[in-house]
Amino acid sequence: MSFYTSFCSTVIFPLHEALKKHTTVEVRRGMERSQWLKPDEIRQLQLQSLRAFLKDVQVHVPYYRQLFAELGFEPVSIDSVQKLAELPLLSKPEIRQHLDEMKADDAVRLARFNTGGSSGEPLIFYIGSRRVSHDVAAKWRATRWWGVDIGDPEAVIWGSPIELGAQDKIRLLRDKLLRTHLIPAFEMSSEKLDGFVRQIQQIRPKMLFGYPSALAHIASHAEKRGVALNNLGIRVAFVTSERLYDHQRAKIESVFACPVANGYGGRDAGFIAHQCPEGGMHITAEDIIVEIVDKQGLPLPDGELGEIVVTHMATRDFPFIRYRTGDMGVLSDKVCTCGRGLPLLDEIQGRTTDFVVAQDGTVLHGLALIYVLRDLEGVDAFKITQDSLDKTTVQIVKTLKYQVAYEQKIVDEFKKRLGQAVTINIEYTDYIPKERSGKFRYVISHVKA
Repeated sequence: MSFYTSFCSTVIFPLHEALKKHTTVEVRRGMERSQWLKPDEIRQLQLQSLRAFLKDVQVHVPYYRQLFAELGFEPVSIDSVQKLAELPLLSKPEIRQHLDEMKADDAVRLARFNTGGSSGEPLIFYIGSRRVSHDVAAKWRATRWWGVDIGDPEAVIWGSPIELGAQDKIRLLRDKLLRTHLIPAFEMSSEKLDGFVRQIQQIRPKMLFGYPSALAHIASHAEKRGVALNNLGIRVAFVTSERLYDHQRAKIESVFACPVANGYGGRDAGFIAHQCPEGGMHITAEDIIVEIVDKQGLPLPDGELGEIVVTHMATRDFPFIRYRTGDMGVLSDKVCTCGRGLPLLDEIQGRTTDFVVAQDGTVLHGLALIYVLRDLEGVDAFKITQDSLDKTTVQIVKTLKYQVAYEQKIVDEFKKRLGQAVTINIEYTDYIPKERSGKFRYVISHVKA
C-alpha cells in the first residue's frame, strides 16, 4: 500500500465520513471481524439485528406500525429469521402508494433517490445516513478482499444518467482526493471508446468498477485497435448492476489481465453480495437477509431457483422489508473455502424479464437465445425482445463478416426453442441504445414467466 493510499484510508476518508455524520469506518471494522464468525454465529447475529430493527420500525414507521397491528405481528416474539415469512412481500406499487407513510417519523437528512427504471418501473424512495454508511462499508470490505483500499486509483465506468448528473463540486473534490475517476460511458461511439481507453491508460487504476457490458465493450474495442491494457497493474475489475455473462468475464480478464469480481445489488436494495477471490458470492449478512421465493411468494429451500427477496436491516429511516428485487437466484448451503462464514448466493440469473416463454409454456433463460447469436461471426451487437408468445424481435448490428445465410439460421434456432408458429422478426440497425438506466440488456420479455 502506498503512503498516499494509507493516508486516504486512515485520515482523509474517515474525516470525510465523520463530517457527514456517517459511521462507515466503524461499520467496516465490525464487518471485517464478523465475516470470520461461523455460520451459526452469523445467523444468531442476524436474528438479534432483525428483532431490534423490526421493533424500531414498529415504533417509528407509520406504514409498518399499522401493518404489524393488522397482522398481530410482534417483533419481540421473533425466535428465528424464518419468521419474516409472516410478513407480506414489499413491491414497488406498495412503496409508491405509501411513500410518505414509509418514512420514519424521527428521520433526519433523508436523501431522495430513484431507480433507473430498467424494468420499466422507476421508483422513488429515501435513504438515511445509516443505510449509506453500511452500504459503503460493505463495498469497502469487499474491495479489501482483493487488495484494493480507499485511495487506490479507481476508474468507475458508469452509464447511468442519474449518477452522471449528480457530480457537484464537493463530490468532484472528494473523488479527486480519493483518486476515483468517473468515466461517463453512456455513449459508446468509436471515438468515445478511443477516449475511454486513453483515460484508463492515463489513470492506471488499481481497480475498475462498472457495468460488465461497458467494461467488456471497452475491452473488445481496445483489442480490435491493438491497444494493450494488460500492463496497467489492475488488481480487479468489480462489475455490478447487470448479469455477468461468461463471455464478458473472459473478455475483461483477457484484455485487462486481472480477475473479475461480481457484485450484486441495486440502488434500491443495497449492496447484497460480493465475490471473494475464492469465487464465493458472499451476502452482506450483517445487514441483509436474502430469501428465495416462488411465484406465490412462498420461501424456497437452498438450491432452488426463485425470486430474490431482500430485507435490509440498515434501512430503519425508510425500511425495505421482504423487498422483491425482480431478480432470480439460488441460495447455497455451502461454506466458502475462503473461510468466511457469510452465507452464499449460488447463482444470480438476472431479472424475471430476462427469461422467455415458449408457446407451450416452457420457461427458458434468455441464454437459450443469446448463444445462438453469440456463435455467429459478424454479429457486433444484438438485442432480443419477446413481444408476445407469438412474436419475437431480434435487433442486430452486423459487420462485413456477417453472412446472409445467418438470417435463416437465427429464425430456425429461435423457432426450435420458442415454437414453430412464432414469428421471428430480424431488424438490422447501426446502433442499439442502452436502457434509460444506462444498463444494457440482451434479452427483454414482455411475456410473464
